[in-house]
This record gives sequence, structure tokens and C-alpha cells, in this order.
Amino acid sequence: MIFSSASFFVFFVAVMAIYALARTTSQRASVLLVASLIFYASWKPIYLLLLGASLGVNYLIYQSLLGRRNRAVLVFGITINLVALGLFKYLGFLIASTLGIAAWLDPHVDTAVPAWVNWALPLGISFYTFHMLSAMIDVYRGDWAKPITFRTWCLYVTYFPHLIAGPILRPGQLIDQLGELKPLDIAEMRLGAAIFAGGLVKKVLFADNLAPIVEKLYSAPHAVDFATSWIGTLAFAFQIYFDFSGYSEMAIGLAWMMGVRLPRNFIYPYIARSPSEFWRRWHVTLSMWLRDYLYISLGGSRLGTGRTYFNLMATMFLGGLWHGANWTFAIWGVMHGSYLVGARLLDAFYIRSGIAANAMLSRWLSIAGMPVTFVLVCFTWVFFRAPDFNSAFAYARAMLGIAHPTAPLPLVRSYEIAIVIVSAIVVFAEPLVVARWQKTGIGGWWRMPFPLRGAVYALGALFLLVFGGSTQKFIYFDF
Repeated sequence: MIFSSASFFVFFVAVMAIYALARTTSQRASVLLVASLIFYASWKPIYLLLLGASLGVNYLIYQSLLGRRNRAVLVFGITINLVALGLFKYLGFLIASTLGIAAWLDPHVDTAVPAWVNWALPLGISFYTFHMLSAMIDVYRGDWAKPITFRTWCLYVTYFPHLIAGPILRPGQLIDQLGELKPLDIAEMRLGAAIFAGGLVKKVLFADNLAPIVEKLYSAPHAVDFATSWIGTLAFAFQIYFDFSGYSEMAIGLAWMMGVRLPRNFIYPYIARSPSEFWRRWHVTLSMWLRDYLYISLGGSRLGTGRTYFNLMATMFLGGLWHGANWTFAIWGVMHGSYLVGARLLDAFYIRSGIAANAMLSRWLSIAGMPVTFVLVCFTWVFFRAPDFNSAFAYARAMLGIAHPTAPLPLVRSYEIAIVIVSAIVVFAEPLVVARWQKTGIGGWWRMPFPLRGAVYALGALFLLVFGGSTQKFIYFDF
């Protein structure tokens, strides 16, 4: 039951109708908790057992940390969550890696991974684990110290707009709001619906139409040449942006309709002028989580230049592995870590050479940083999308112009190129359009006669039905 499916629309209308009948905050919270559990169970009800066990154990740990700076309890809480995450998400990866090393030492070793290892990957386990870890760490640090009921704890973790793929929240960003749930407000519902519709367009009209192009070209890594490899990678760069930012905006819109504010997760990342700015714009809540709970815990930039670079590399390496149990994700993280280190070295050079003091030159270098950053980010997407190293390296060689296709090139049709071009225009025009809307406002839209607005809504829905791609699951559901 994904946000862009008909079944979800039926589910959400039912939830809102029941929510509207609730008279107290307590009743509204109960409605949302039951709805969130039903939403999660719609994939595989059996996963509720793991989620329920995790909620119970972590609530006891949370309660034990309140008012007590007990390091042993914190370490236990972090350990038990990482062990659970490791068993369900990384056990097969660890066994395969170990067998690979053994086969390198002894070619006669059987490298087949037992089938039972990959029996399940609970949906959204990486996200809800991070939600619970942030709560217990914040309590230990003293950043959050409010006692809450078990129901509020469960709702904080399972609140269905953010449960499966974020945004990744901290207790201070959501728990107080859940304790003050108010009746539905027509103005908030209108704005939330508009935000949701924007995300829906990104998902259905763009991401789902780009997906087949990406699948076709990335399924033939040894057959693509320089041009087709870049078409495929640009298509994926835009697909993952439209898919994930679309999901985040749909989640924000859903929450807004219920009077709950979720933080922005994407702020036009492809206009970033440096790798560090990219990570301030891409998957913002994950970037902040990694910075505050991993990078700073490792020492941040407080322990000297060399240690700072190590901390950046370690953080991005682990951030890469968080995305998936595959060494390609680790390489993706290492590449971004290298970019961050390189950017710091370049900034230091600018300061030493006096370039930083030249306002005009600094401005032009900053502007030039946008296409350079975009190309570097696109190159890393190869390792994020490719299923294995052989495919990734073959595709990367094609992008560098040094590949020798071993099969007939995949046919890229003119309409597919047009989809990629239109996607690029929308991605880079989006900041300008949104800024214009924020300046002029859309209040006049609501003053138009309802029949006219209804006709526009109907035409928009028809347009999505005709030109929208076949429904695809959200990319980040795998993480």
C-alpha cells in the first residue's frame, strides 16, 4: 500500500473520517496508532511481531534512561538495536563477504550463501531503528527528557506518514505534536493536500516514467557506450530525486492535513555548489542524523585535521552501508567521503593562496562548482544503482569513454531522451518556480469558484492517469 496507490487513498480517507469523529487528543492518538499498525501490516503482518518486540524493548530502555545518565543502559540499547538490524539486514552480506575472502584464500571453498539467511528484510527497519536510537541518545545527552506513555512511544515510531522511508525524526520534532493533536482544520487540509499532490506528480509523472529507462540501460552495463551510459545515469539521478523527494513531500502533506509538521528532507540538492552543500540539501534528516550521532560522536572536527578527514570517511562509509547490504553502497559512501575531504582541502588551498579573499573570483568558482558537483554526484549514482561491482565498473568505464561495448547497444528511443530532458528542466526550474509561488502566494486559487477548481483537479487526475508511469514501489522502501 504505497502512497500513490488507489488502496492507500481509500485507507487514508477512512482514517481521516474516523479521525474527524474523535473528540479528544487521546482518541485521535489512538486512531492514528491503529491506522499506522494497519498500514505497516498491509505489507506483511508477520513483521508486526518484530516491530512490536522492538517497540517494547526500546521503550523500557528509554524509560530506564530518563533522569539517569546510565552509559551501560545506553550501550545496551544501541547494541541490541544494531544486532537486530545486522541479523535482518546484513547477515547475508557478512556471510557472503566472509565466504568470498575464504574462496580467495582457498579456491575450493563453496561460496554459496544459505537460502535461509535472506528469509526476510522487514520493511523500513533502518528508519524505525534510527528513530528509536535518536530518542535514547537524546535522553542520555539531556537533549530530551520527557516521560511519555507507551502509546505515545509507539505512535512516535510508527506514525504512518514517516514510518517506511522517513523523514528520520527525533523525539523533540514529533512527540510534543502528537500530544497536542487537534481537530481537522480546513486550511491545513488544503495546504497539506497541495503538498501531497506535488509529491504525487513527482512520483507518478516523473519517477515512474524514468524507471523503465534506467532499468533497460542498467541491465546491460557491458553494452552501453558513452552517450547511452550518461543517459541512463542522468535518468537515475532524476528518478531517485523525484521518487524520494516525492515520497517525502507526500509524507509531509499527509501529516500537515492532520496538523503535524514534519521537516523538509530535500532542498533542491542538484543546485548544490559543493559536496558539503549537497549533503545539506539531500536527505537532510539522514545527513543531520549521521552528523549529530555518528560524526560528532567520533570526534567531529575537534581532534585535528587528520582525524577530521578520518571521521568524514568513516561516517560516509557507514552511511553508504546503511543504504544497503552490498559493497557497492560502501563504495558510494566512500566516494562521497572523498568528495567532502577534497572540498575541505580545496577550501584550505583557496585560503592559503588568497583566492578566498578575491570576491569576484570566489563567486565564479562557486558558480562553477554547481555543474562540477552535479557531475560528481551523478558518477557516484552508478555504484548506488548497479547490482554488483562488475556491472558498476563496466558502466563507469562507459561514462568515462573507455568502454568497449560487447553487445548491441540498448536502443534509446527519442521519447525516452525527451523524458530525461524534461525531467532535467523540471529539476533545475523547481527552485525558481517555488520561490515565485512563495513570493506571490496562491491565495487567489482558493477564491476561485469550486466547480472551476474541481474541473482543474479532474483534468490533473486524468493527466496523471494517461501520462503517469506504471506504479513502482518507492526506491527507499528497500532500506
